[in-house]
Amino acid sequence: MTAFVQAQVPMVNATRFRAAHEADWEELDRIVTAIEKRGVRGVSEQALLVLPVLYRSALSSLSVARETSLDKSLVAYLEQLCTRAYFQIYGVPTSPMRQLGHFFARSWPRAVQALWKETLVAFLLTAAGAIVAYLLVKNNPSWYYILLPEGSAQGRDPTASVQFLKSTIYGGGADKDQGTLAFFATFLFTHNAQIAIFSFALGFAFCLPTIGLIVYNGLMLGAMVEVFAAKGLGFGFIGWLMIHGTTELFAIMISGAAGFRIGLALAFPGRQSRADAAVAAGRSAATAMGGTVVMLAVAGLLEGIGRQTITSDAPRYAIGTAMLLGWLLYFYWPRRDHGAVV
Repeated sequence: MTAFVQAQVPMVNATRFRAAHEADWEELDRIVTAIEKRGVRGVSEQALLVLPVLYRSALSSLSVARETSLDKSLVAYLEQLCTRAYFQIYGVPTSPMRQLGHFFARSWPRAVQALWKETLVAFLLTAAGAIVAYLLVKNNPSWYYILLPEGSAQGRDPTASVQFLKSTIYGGGADKDQGTLAFFATFLFTHNAQIAIFSFALGFAFCLPTIGLIVYNGLMLGAMVEVFAAKGLGFGFIGWLMIHGTTELFAIMISGAAGFRIGLALAFPGRQSRADAAVAAGRSAATAMGGTVVMLAVAGLLEGIGRQTITSDAPRYAIGTAMLLGWLLYFYWPRRDHGAVV
């Protein structure tokens, strides 16, 4: 007799439990079904306001149902209901184009803006490396061959003639010159893209490899500038670089900043575990890094078009400066918080 009564307790509890909460479950089911069929606009504002409350209540019911071993059909029903509600509340029921628009309008610039301190550090490291290399090569040209990979400069070294160096930035008309220029431009783009990727990817090693890569990029830049400046062509070479360089170097600095953010989170996690701190830092850092792919693509287009069609200094400086100002305004112009896209 006692065993029979104990066997009946779970059934009675399940019945009472269902009776006490079934109205809320049905209301949640009705709202979720309406959103699934007609979208958010198909339900009232009151329904949208009560949706999170009903969802949390259903989650609580599901937890109780699992812990007290209520009937499996009820647990399955609540699991399905909570899953559907979750995707409607926390999912992103928007078109791919709208999500892409939100990324460029808000997600990416906000992520970069949040990294402004790290980006400034990356800029200072690049500038410091460029200045050091410029002075080293100026005082001892043999440093140039230490700082740049052998053969990468395609004859742009301290022994090159003024005429040759001039033809590489303004074009000499010969097919050989054009081929050499194309190779050198390709080398710069490939090198900068690799620096950007590795600066971010190696940030987890407490920022040290990232610092090294950013400084080394500055060293290469300063060494090349000095070679042209020594022959009176520094202004022209910088103009040739600026068309695409302001975009390309900015992308590298943002990538380095993203790597710094992850490395600092690992080095100084605070009260979080290192894994949790890295995940939290990685969200915004990955968003910022994702956008640099677009910047590198834009730089490639600018370099390809500018190298072939623009051969005077003034337009080159104008384009490079305009691109830099455009990126600064795009990333750091204050934006109002309109909430998340739903």
